[in-house]
Amino acid sequence: MEMNHLQDLLLHDLKDLYNAENQILKALPRMAKKASAPELKQAFEAHTEETRRQIEKLEEVFELFGEKAKGKTCHAMKGIIEEGKEVMQEDAEADVMDAALIGAAQKVEHYEIAGYGTARTYAEMLGNKQAARLLQQILDEEGKTDKKLTQLAENLINVEAMQ
Repeated sequence: MEMNHLQDLLLHDLKDLYNAENQILKALPRMAKKASAPELKQAFEAHTEETRRQIEKLEEVFELFGEKAKGKTCHAMKGIIEEGKEVMQEDAEADVMDAALIGAAQKVEHYEIAGYGTARTYAEMLGNKQAARLLQQILDEEGKTDKKLTQLAENLINVEAMQ
């Protein structure tokens, strides 16, 4: 793909995010299954549905630029998810595993926050307010999920019991 214009770069980034979201969609059910705290399980299940809606919003953004939604392998997300898989294979106490799952999920969220923030800015610079609005909606959702994960960590993880 040639990148001669800002729109080319935006489409490149959107393909990356589209693939990343689809990778996340596959990983979340495994994380929910591994979580022991019911609140964490529920958070992963809810985020699975949110991720499906985010993929639909990304498809709308592609349409706004006259493109068909398709992904290109997001190697960064592949690596983040692989790290999460490795930690899930460890023999850990339930609280420690939940903490590890929250940490893995927050790494995912932070990558997405960076990606969507950049894509939103490019869409604004290109004057596509509707695309920028959709990307901002996803960015807001990712930020809320990150905060929810932090709250779960604070509420669920008994540091004294893990020492």
